[in-house]
Amino acid sequence: MPSAGASPKRRPFGQRLAAAMAQHGPLCVGIDPHPGLLQAWGLEDSITGLRRFSLGVVEALAGHVAALKPQVALYERHGSRGLAVLEETLALCAAGHVLSIADAKRGDIGSTMAAYADAWLAEGSTLAADAVTLSPYLGFESLRPALDLAAATGRGVFVLGLTSNPEGKSVQHVGGATSVAKGIIDAVANENQDERPFGSTGLVIGATVGDALAELGIDLVASAAPILAPGLGAQGATGAHMKASFGAFWPQVLGTSSREILKAGPDAGALRAAASATRDSLL
Repeated sequence: MPSAGASPKRRPFGQRLAAAMAQHGPLCVGIDPHPGLLQAWGLEDSITGLRRFSLGVVEALAGHVAALKPQVALYERHGSRGLAVLEETLALCAAGHVLSIADAKRGDIGSTMAAYADAWLAEGSTLAADAVTLSPYLGFESLRPALDLAAATGRGVFVLGLTSNPEGKSVQHVGGATSVAKGIIDAVANENQDERPFGSTGLVIGATVGDALAELGIDLVASAAPILAPGLGAQGATGAHMKASFGAFWPQVLGTSSREILKAGPDAGALRAAASATRDSLL
């Protein structure tokens, strides 16, 4: 049974992520086993294909990128056997000394949120990752069980802050100078007080948000948060575009690319070359 237990001998996630970015560059590669990518690798859309794809990505890229980010939904679609592959993938990340970010986007209240926290952050859980993505749109404090458990176990969270999908504006941009997104980001700043170079409560900010940060008056430096920025590559963002969008916030940004790199597989050398080229575009 998962349990927070005693605090492990593990540095806070923010410090470990900063060290990984300094060593390997500011790149996170998503592990996204879409049916189309499995087919492109010559694999069936099956448990066997899912396993070969996932473990192949980890084996090729552990030690070459700052973090790997399995997309949880693409394992859940295979049922319990898919979650077993996810457990194996996370274990291989740990064995390969590469940080794992479970892209689960969990969010709920009370005992349900506590159960999600146990699943993704507790010591002894077979799904525990180094960090997990969370949705705060039931109110930031609804995430408290996960925030507290992450702090207790030296793990991290990435809270959805400002996403680039068109529908996001209908919620996140409401309020203008006192927008919902700004309120979430200010709450993250309170979690990261006095933590440097950044804290363990991160933010998800879309790589293609453009001028939205400036328009909403959002100061990411003050948040002291690592920024997980999806959208690099296949979704249209380039390193140059991201540097222009994030400006002074750039040292906090962990760019995320999935399909653009994964389509180079299944050859391990080709995957590493694609990741290296993407990483270099961020330097």
